[in-house]
Formats: sequence, structure tokens, C-alpha cells
Amino acid sequence: MMADLPLEQVRTLLAVVDEGTFDAAAAALHVTPSAVSQRVKALEQRTGRVLLQRTKPVRPTESGAVLVRFARQLARLERDAWGELGLSGAGEPTRVSVAVNADSLATWFLPALTRVAGLCFELHREDEDHTAALLREGLVMAAVTTLPAPVPGCTVRPLGRMRYLPVAAREFAERHLTGPLPELLPAAPVVVFDRKDGFQDDFVRRLGRGSASPLRHYVPTSEGFADAVAAGLGWGLVPEAQAGPLLAEGRLRLLAPGQWVDRTLYWQQWKLDSPALAALADAVAQTAAETLRG
Repeated sequence: MMADLPLEQVRTLLAVVDEGTFDAAAAALHVTPSAVSQRVKALEQRTGRVLLQRTKPVRPTESGAVLVRFARQLARLERDAWGELGLSGAGEPTRVSVAVNADSLATWFLPALTRVAGLCFELHREDEDHTAALLREGLVMAAVTTLPAPVPGCTVRPLGRMRYLPVAAREFAERHLTGPLPELLPAAPVVVFDRKDGFQDDFVRRLGRGSASPLRHYVPTSEGFADAVAAGLGWGLVPEAQAGPLLAEGRLRLLAPGQWVDRTLYWQQWKLDSPALAALADAVAQTAAETLRG
């Protein structure tokens, strides 16, 4: 039972995961590395599970992720209790960790944070199809995700649809895409976010022509991605909020008028009676309602 878990051992496990090594966790906890190792081993013996992958940095196993999530929730509740009592909570700020995709971060998410006073944020940038994994691992308390089914121990609410437009620089389009788009797009250079990004490939398949070209540029920032497309490196699917001004300026051309890709975003967070999380969730939902498509 969770109530039978020694809290000192659980908190030590969390420190090892957060700091990445046993030595760094020992320094953070002001104990010896041997003490950290002994606590983790004792917790593994108590649960009968291997809790950590001894890699660099250390990663929790599936069982370890359950206890890491428990430790974070416990710390969150403890800090909320200190706050409600009007005490300092050992001088630590109220910190909320959130996983958010780069496009949301670059377009609509940051204004939501300005609506919440008194919190410090730790943002983890990850693809929207993979942010839920950080919730499962207990690395974050909340996430913007495309997953409609709640992660175990979490609640979920829809935020709205983020629209992406297939665009390219005018000169690029005139050089590579003068003719039937389904035939030319698979051979044209393309900009993708990173090696996990299959967004452009999915769009080409939607046109019925295989996948996007192997002539691809990897640009792993949202602003850099839009700039790379506008500079003529390749075509790409750019968020409507970023593509709109560039289309108006004539720097971009819409490749397939009337065609776009919508991605429905959801907010998932721990099931905790936490004022900090509740305030953030309300601010995110309000900002999303004002900026995303319904």
C-alpha cells in the first residue's frame, strides 16, 4: 500500500530521477551517495520491483514512474498545505511543471501563464503526440496533448483545434510546385520539426501519393520552422497563427487552398485538489477558448 511506503525513500527516488544521478541526488539531499543508493535499494526490495534504469541520466522504469508520480503529487499537496496555512513551505516557490508542444508554446500558451499570479513554471517542450508520456512517467503535473483518453490518475478536458496550413515561399513554389500538387509535392524539399515528426508525410499521404520527400530539413523550433519555410528551404505545415501574417505579406503561398490539417488539443492534469493546478487549468482553458478554433 502507498501508506506503507517510507516517504524518505520515495522522496529520494524522486531526487535521483530529477537530478539524473545518485551523486547529484546525494548533493541535493545533503546525504552521502551511499545513503541514496541504500534508500533506493530498500524501496525496490519493499515493492519487489526494479524502479530505476541505471543509465545516464537515470530513468524510472514503468513501476518507478508510478512512485515518481506519487512523490510529485505528495510534494504538490504538501506545498499547497503550507500555502493555505500562510507559511513559507521552507522558502520554496510554488512550482508547476507542464509539458507543452512547441507550436502551442510559440503561439498561444505563454499568455495563459501570465493570467496566473504567484506560480513558477517549469515547461517541458515535447511533441503534442508524446507529451502524455511525460505525465505517465511523473515528470510533469499537466500537459497539452492530442490524447483524448485520460492518462491513469489524470483528468482531461478539450481545449480546441489548432489549424496548420500547407505553405511555401513564393519563389520555392514557382520552382518546385508549378503543376499538379499531388504529383510534385512528394519530390519537393520539405521542412520537418524533428525525426519524430510525421506531420508532413501524413499530409502527402492524404493527397494519395506516398510520403514527403527524403530531401528534408530538420528545424526543431516552432519559430525556426516557420522562418525556414519562409526562407525557401522547403514546404511545410505551419500553424495558422504564424502563417497568416506571412501570407498577408506575400512571403508565403498557400499550396492547397481549402485544405488544412486540424489537431485537437487537450489539457490533462493530475487528479489533485490543488489550487495551483486548478488556477492554471482555468487560465489555459480560457486562453485556448480565445485563440484556438472550437
